[in-house]
Parts: sequence; C-alpha cells; structure tokens
Amino acid sequence: MIPKLLYEATLDTIYMTFISTFLAFIIGLVLAIILVLTKRNGLMPNRVVYSSLDLIVNVLRSFPFIILIIVLFPLTKIIVGTSIGTSAAIVPLTIGSAPFIARLIENAMNEVDYGIIEAALSFGASKSQIIFRVILPEALPSIINAITLTLIVIVGFTAMAGTVGGGGLGDVAMRYGFQRFRPDIMAYTVIILIVLVQAIQMIGDFAYKRLKK
Repeated sequence: MIPKLLYEATLDTIYMTFISTFLAFIIGLVLAIILVLTKRNGLMPNRVVYSSLDLIVNVLRSFPFIILIIVLFPLTKIIVGTSIGTSAAIVPLTIGSAPFIARLIENAMNEVDYGIIEAALSFGASKSQIIFRVILPEALPSIINAITLTLIVIVGFTAMAGTVGGGGLGDVAMRYGFQRFRPDIMAYTVIILIVLVQAIQMIGDFAYKRLKK
C-alpha cells in the first residue's frame, strides 16, 4: 500500500509542479516583457504602467503562499469546480509563482548588453523583433536558470498545498505521516522530494551549460 501511495503522490507532485511552472512561465514572460518595455529607459517607457505592474508583482511576491491558497479558494472553485485536489492546487501555485518568475525573467532581460539592442535599432529592427529576436535569445541561458529555480520553488509550494488538501507528497506526509505518527512515511516523502529537486537542478544546469556554449 505504502509504495503505491508514494508513487501516486509523486506523480501528483510532478503533475502540479510542471503544469504550474508552464502556466506561471507564460504569465511571467508576458509580465516581464511589459516591465522591460515600459521601464524608464525601455523601448516604450510608460511610468504609470511600469509602476502599477511593478507594485502588483511585488505585492504578490511578498504574499505568504499558505495564506494565498486560502484566499484563492473561491477563485479556485470557480475555475476548477473544487478548492481541493491536485488540479485545484494548480491555480494558487500558478498565481503565486508567476510574479516570482516574472521578476527573474525581467532581470535576465535587463542583463542583456544594451549595445546589442542599439545595434538592432540602428538596423531598423522593430520593437517586437528586438524583444523576440535579440533580447530573449541573449537572455535564454539566464531564463533557463529562472525556470529551474521556479520548478524547485514550486516543488516546495506543492508540499505546502498538500497540507490544505492539495494532494501530492505534502498531503501524504501530513495525513499518513504526521497525523498517523508514521515517521517512516515522513522520511520517504522527504527523500523523494530531495531526489526530485536534485534531478531538476541537474537537468537545469545541463541545459544552461549547453545554451551558454
């Protein structure tokens, strides 16, 4: 029973982690592009848009995740139809992670040498061409690092989500390990999470080195 339980919980954790990271990356990428475009020395400077979006990103980043899950229960139920379970957990995981990855991608894009951007402008490149053909390709290795870090952070978030009915390894650790006084199950979940994080980090480091070359 225990191996099957841990196997299913591991699959649930992987499912929540990768789906949430994918959705958070899409949202975060859009936010980062807007922030880079509208900053003071950006291609389309707009203080109102930048300041407003910057504030929203900072507020959501500073929100404690366990509280965010509870606050988003009504929204989660509207979107998914329920506020508990692995699919329901994806909603707060995505919303909680999107501002985090947005800031990481923004920093990666801001690190691109402005001389490259000026060269592209001198050749008559449009704003969209500069973003998608110059800045993003140049920032790609750092963006891979950002995705790797986000995956690892979301693995931790899934464990927290499990304590409030989110499923996955956190749920198993809480219901079968803590509440039933089974330290062995707690240990198994911790070991699996460590292995998962190490695997993600190794793959991320490999991808970064390949792109950096």
